[in-house]
This record gives sequence, C-alpha cells and structure tokens, in this order.
Amino acid sequence: MSDLIKDCLFCKIIRGDVPSYTVFENDDVKAFLDISQVNPGHTLMVPKKHITNFFDYTAEDARRYLQYIPAIANAVKKFDPKITGMNITANNGKSANQVVMHSHIHFIPRFEGDGLKMKTRNNADKYTEDDYKRIAEKIREQF
Repeated sequence: MSDLIKDCLFCKIIRGDVPSYTVFENDDVKAFLDISQVNPGHTLMVPKKHITNFFDYTAEDARRYLQYIPAIANAVKKFDPKITGMNITANNGKSANQVVMHSHIHFIPRFEGDGLKMKTRNNADKYTEDDYKRIAEKIREQF
C-alpha cells in the first residue's frame, strides 16, 4: 500500500487507521458505507491507490478499478428488495462538490418516493445548432 498518502481520509480507511463499515474489499478496491447514508445502503468505492479523481486516471487505472462497479451496484441493490434504482456518481474537483480528494464512486440506493433530488438543469433553449457544433468540435480536438 505504498501508493497511499498520510493525510488522506480514504487512505487512512484503506490502511485501517480509521474504522469503516466495509462491504467489499480486494487487492484493488475497498467499498464501505458512506457515513452520511443519503439513503440506507449508500456505499463508496475507492481504489487502493491514491488517485485524486478521474482526471488523474490512466487507462490502466480505469481497467483495474472501475471493473467492480457492476458487482458493487448489484450487491447494494440486492440488500433491500425495496430499492428500485440507484445513482452511481463521482464528483471530480472542488467545483463538482468533491470533498475528499481521493477518487471515489457513490452508490446511492433509490426508493420510490424517497424525495431525494439530484439537481440538474435543462439549458437547451440557450444553445443554437452552431453552439452545439462548436462545443462538440472543441471536445473532439482534445482526443
């Protein structure tokens, strides 16, 4: 676990310096209950390598760590038959509400009528065909 850093909360959880409610662990990732429990079963998955967020992933990091998303999502869903959906999210950077600067994925179980709102907005009326083409072209150029 030499890829961990001293002052990172999730690195401390991986090392066992901070207790957690672990639901899955192997050589690559650790999944544990989020202490906030937005809904019952809210789980986090973290790589056992300190990576700040998805902007710092290599292709190999993605292959190694993200392969566990379906298994963890299904395990969380199966724990309660009342779960009808799930938000699987990752906040990347402070402006995207990333609080712990160690890559992590949230698995938030959803229940009919749970009242949880994931806020987005539709700005389609503010964009022209040319705007879409210009933005798409600029993104394509980054590959």
